[in-house]
Amino acid sequence: MKFVPLICLASAAVAQVQNPARVEMELMTYPEIDSAIHQQGKTTAIVYNGGTEQRGPHAVLSGHTLLARAIAAEIARRLGNALVAPVLPFSPAGGHLNPKWPGTVNLPAEVYVAVNKAVVESMVVNGFKNIVLIGDHGGGQAELKALAAKMDALHGPKGVHIFYSGAAYYKARTDFDVWSKANHLPLSEHGGIPETSELLYLGGDRYIRKDKMVAGDPVLAPGEKRDLKAARVNNGVIGDPRLSTAEIGKRLFDMRVEDAVREIRRLIPATP
Repeated sequence: MKFVPLICLASAAVAQVQNPARVEMELMTYPEIDSAIHQQGKTTAIVYNGGTEQRGPHAVLSGHTLLARAIAAEIARRLGNALVAPVLPFSPAGGHLNPKWPGTVNLPAEVYVAVNKAVVESMVVNGFKNIVLIGDHGGGQAELKALAAKMDALHGPKGVHIFYSGAAYYKARTDFDVWSKANHLPLSEHGGIPETSELLYLGGDRYIRKDKMVAGDPVLAPGEKRDLKAARVNNGVIGDPRLSTAEIGKRLFDMRVEDAVREIRRLIPATP
């Protein structure tokens, strides 16, 4: 029996934590993907859509894409039988197209659907048995849901199923709002506390310009009416990001992963 020093075992454990299992298809070779599908049972493909749009004067435009990549990879690792397709960096974002806020890229809804359809068809040919469509951006959620139903009707009889999961967007937003109220934080939407905190958690100063964080238009509570005499703050922010922290971002990130994993396991009962 060979003696293995404890320090070696500890080093191996640390290395495993620092180098989590690779699940991003764009960072894998085709033999690695083939092995993952046919030998490791990773037969679920996560198709997670990002986006490129203004999010106030303090946050980088690729926020949706950065979040999508990180969340999708964590979802896949938690599921244990999934890989992540390359993340689409564009989404229906016409509401943010404004010459005062340059940088937004808008993908018309019909183009967005066509691209996602092509990705799904590619994942079918690649050999995946379950394909899950997810969007990080609000625009396009309904289109993804309708596309999943249409594609599942087409491929389901052949043993390949396509699902839409909205929990990482809708349920996580609701869960976070409940937590925010309980912790006396103001509700925020675009460019506010939730996504600013997540980006602080993922990239700190690389993604957020802390000296540029300013409040935008307040978020109105249900039934609350806007004061028509009050001047609108037209800086691309809906809410106030100034109380954002990396700790809040981690909480929301974990919520989104957990909500998505729970929903996908419900959609695909065989998922471990």
